[in-house]
Amino acid sequence: MDRTQERPSAQDLPFNVFAKACPSRGTLEHVTGRWGALTLGALFEGSLRFNELRRRVDGVSEKMLSQTLHALERDGLVHREAQPTNPPRVDYELTPLGRQVAERLLDLIHLVEGRMDDVLASRERYDTARGAL
Repeated sequence: MDRTQERPSAQDLPFNVFAKACPSRGTLEHVTGRWGALTLGALFEGSLRFNELRRRVDGVSEKMLSQTLHALERDGLVHREAQPTNPPRVDYELTPLGRQVAERLLDLIHLVEGRMDDVLASRERYDTARGAL
């Protein structure tokens, strides 16, 4: 079989997040999940230590933040730097790809924050029309 008849590798195929088996779907979940988006947004401001990040992302548990950071690091969006000090110091920062993703997320976050009056009014109209409390 010559090269023109070989099956294409995964690298040769276009990625399609709408396809169930596409690996981009997992990355999209990591980025757009509540903790992923907030973690990326917080790190856009600069390098943070774990506890600084946990305080910045109000409400995230230690376990969830740890899982989120591992997923984002694996996807190449976050860089983890462990300093050989006593006690150990670990800093997290965005990679260049992570900065690009975070910038777009922050655009969306700012849009939502800026339109919350409209969202809240819509919720009230919806609830009133359906007799919700």
